Amino acid sequence: MKTCPIQKSSSILILVFLSFNLISQIQAQGKTIPDSKLNLNEQKKDNPMKRTDSDWKRILSPEEYRILRDKGTERAFTGKYDGHFEEGTYKCAGCGNKIFDSESKYRSGCGWPAFSDALPESVAETKDNTMGMARVEITCSKCESHLGHVFNDGPNPTGLRYCINSVSMDFNQEEKK
Repeated sequence: MKTCPIQKSSSILILVFLSFNLISQIQAQGKTIPDSKLNLNEQKKDNPMKRTDSDWKRILSPEEYRILRDKGTERAFTGKYDGHFEEGTYKCAGCGNKIFDSESKYRSGCGWPAFSDALPESVAETKDNTMGMARVEITCSKCESHLGHVFNDGPNPTGLRYCINSVSMDFNQEEKK
């Protein structure tokens, strides 16, 4: 039996739409991080680092710009800090703001560096409903660069997993807290 190319295209589009709808419903029924556990910044304060888009493009590599400024994601299991467990401090690659201590880093198996807690007032959290998912985006509190996302499937005592792009960070072995 012959199928019309338009019917085939329509069927594929409907299938894709239904798949995204199903994923959204499953995620909506899943656990969400209570707002009381997060420092949600629905309206961000004035950015203390006033850099233009041109400044960022000049300062960052194309890959850093894609992730830090365009909110991209590096491929899983490719980041230099995924299996990195030296003692020290992780800093925002955009501005040098200290964001995570190595003591909170753990092996989550998710393919990106994972931390159970951020340093106080180092990151901002914002609800992110892009890509058909309900997530919480993590940005640097100093320069507002995209770092990654936080999920509620981490270890005790926080129960949080900060899933961070390696490209978003630099590591300093000498410094701790």
